[in-house]
Amino acid sequence: MLETICQKTNEFIAQMPKSLRKEYGQFFTSAETASFMASLFDLSGLNKNVSILDAGAGSGILAISIAERTLKQDSSIKVEVVCYENDPHVLPLLRSNLDLMKKKYKNFSFKVLEENYIVSQRDSFTGNLFAQESKKYDLIIGNPPYKKIPKDAPEALAMPVVCHGAPNLYFLFASMGIFNLKENGQMVYITPRSWTSGAYFENFRKYLIGNTSLERIHLFESRTDVFDKESVLQETMIFKLKKQKKHPSKVVISTTNGNGDFSKISHFNAPYDTVVSPLTNYVYLPANKDNLEVLKKIGSFENTLPSLGMKMKTGLVVDFRVPELLKSEKSESNVPLFYSRHIKEGRVSFPAGIEHEFVSNEKQSLLQKNRNYLFVKRFTSKEEKRRLQSGIYLKRKFPGYQFISTQNKINFIDGEEELSECTVYGLYVLFNSTIYDSYYRILNGSTQVNSTEVNSMPIPNLLQIQEMGRKLIKSKDFSEESCDEILQEACA
Repeated sequence: MLETICQKTNEFIAQMPKSLRKEYGQFFTSAETASFMASLFDLSGLNKNVSILDAGAGSGILAISIAERTLKQDSSIKVEVVCYENDPHVLPLLRSNLDLMKKKYKNFSFKVLEENYIVSQRDSFTGNLFAQESKKYDLIIGNPPYKKIPKDAPEALAMPVVCHGAPNLYFLFASMGIFNLKENGQMVYITPRSWTSGAYFENFRKYLIGNTSLERIHLFESRTDVFDKESVLQETMIFKLKKQKKHPSKVVISTTNGNGDFSKISHFNAPYDTVVSPLTNYVYLPANKDNLEVLKKIGSFENTLPSLGMKMKTGLVVDFRVPELLKSEKSESNVPLFYSRHIKEGRVSFPAGIEHEFVSNEKQSLLQKNRNYLFVKRFTSKEEKRRLQSGIYLKRKFPGYQFISTQNKINFIDGEEELSECTVYGLYVLFNSTIYDSYYRILNGSTQVNSTEVNSMPIPNLLQIQEMGRKLIKSKDFSEESCDEILQEACA
């Protein structure tokens, strides 16, 4: 059955323009991934009437995968599948595939709802007394649309409790899925990893963690081998939830490279409280037991940058917004503008002989005091060895300037009071160490270094940081190996 559906889906993809599929946020699930997702459901103890929901159903491959598995296990069970899909281009394919299932299995039935999944349940979700009660389901499976929408879009306005700014449709679908689950019902979704940390998804995480137990996480090592025929560069994950308030003692975490090697899967058990932070509601994604040790070690520190009077901030200058203020020549009315390319081997090198290395001082909001900072690259490539790449900026190396500026592709760590040189060097030890780079990769699967997440990271106390700084100054060795050794000695 799945082979037939997959073939028909590939034919559909081939004849549909990519731009049109992008409009709907469509990325079609492969047969291998669909089968794996269906395998994650616990089918023991099901009633004789099982309801399955697939919202944003596309070709229906996910719903059909779990429906067929259920019926093969017990042919006496009656399975009803409800599919939401409002893309008129894919609807004929969806109905055709569901019809094939109905012909094969006498106990299979289905409904296709051509409605907006989110908006159609707005009143029920928000608790309107006059709303029609939403249907609840035993099993929910989904590959929701990946598409950012405006904060005043109908879908965003329908679910204010989980929104923060301009939301992405995928986590609105996941939230509504949780709402649509029966008590003790199960949900398996494939989504980007981005929801697991950061302020942007905070409300969603609170909703998820407050209403479900997270039982299983599957991680893909590859960004390009998850969706057949698709160019998806986001880090992707599969997670399984159960609609219950009591949390399990452990979360099963598994990994594969992509969607074609589920036979080579590796997995281990991780403590629930290690994966799901009770303080931040972040969901950490350790890929192995070594990652668990990293979380344990970093989690033993009791401070954060803000608790020590420091904070990571994003660079001030967005190039395309102020092109008229960018300058290539030094003058009395210009100040140095630092880019990520000025960060080299732990130091800040200026000038680099590039265009627009200065910015006019006429706009005060783009200026910051010339004082000691730790610069951190905001963006790195997936292939680079390190996610955290930093450079020490010392004001005495750049005399003659009262102010400087930073481009928004770098972050910088500043303090309520000016950071001492020892403090800056000590922060460099942390950010250039192997363990902190590993920690950040576990925390965030994207290639962007997010200041909100960095500000939440546990760090040693100020005296320890300063002592590490003094050791680094004395050693003059800025290598990762040197930083590892200094950090280990200071925090033993």
